[in-house]
Amino acid sequence: SFDNSQICSGGADKAVALWDVTTGQVVRKYRGHAGKVNCVQFNEEATVIVSGSIDSTVRCWDCRSRRPDPVQVLDEAKDGISSVKLSAHEILTGSVDGRVRRYDLRSGQLFSDYIGSPITSVCFSKDGQCVLAASLDSTLRLLDKDTGELLGEYTGHRSTTYRLDCVLNEQDTHVGCASEDGHVYFWDLLEGSLALSLPVGQGVVQSLAFHPRLPCLLVATQGQVTLWREDTFQPE
Repeated sequence: SFDNSQICSGGADKAVALWDVTTGQVVRKYRGHAGKVNCVQFNEEATVIVSGSIDSTVRCWDCRSRRPDPVQVLDEAKDGISSVKLSAHEILTGSVDGRVRRYDLRSGQLFSDYIGSPITSVCFSKDGQCVLAASLDSTLRLLDKDTGELLGEYTGHRSTTYRLDCVLNEQDTHVGCASEDGHVYFWDLLEGSLALSLPVGQGVVQSLAFHPRLPCLLVATQGQVTLWREDTFQPE
């Protein structure tokens, strides 16, 4: 959560858990998904948890109420939900059915873009104008959020089997993706040229996350989490 007091998690037990960081205890468990929970995220105020499952649904849980049911269920996907991201008034989802869906909560509208290949990860650009989607055809795609226009395609990594993360750096100048060949790849967002191939380990790089403001990258592979940053890095 924004104040680091709580963690939300999903698991193979079909449940979403809310944890207290100080005690390390589970505060609440939200049940309702019919399959493994692939992805979870808080909203900005940490009052709502949004979860996506292999049961093809996205569910929204109110952290403040005691009610056991989700406050909203989004069931438009035709296959499992692999990735969920939130902005102030939007829910972005990626599904194995090959579609990126964006729910505008203010206007009550759904926007859907067909990629074709199963989606493994989606994210918003920092300026909120674009959507980045990674899929199992070893291609990263940048879409205009409002029109769905394809702005860029990025290839060179390997993604055919696993659910791998994609990211934009803190300045929206580069797009990055995990890879099954033990590397993390970064491309120039505008030119599409490969800017960096980062050797992380021997196996699949499962997960990566960019710091929201600083040039720092967290990478998870083979039971290890590593932190990468520029040589010239100065902490705040």
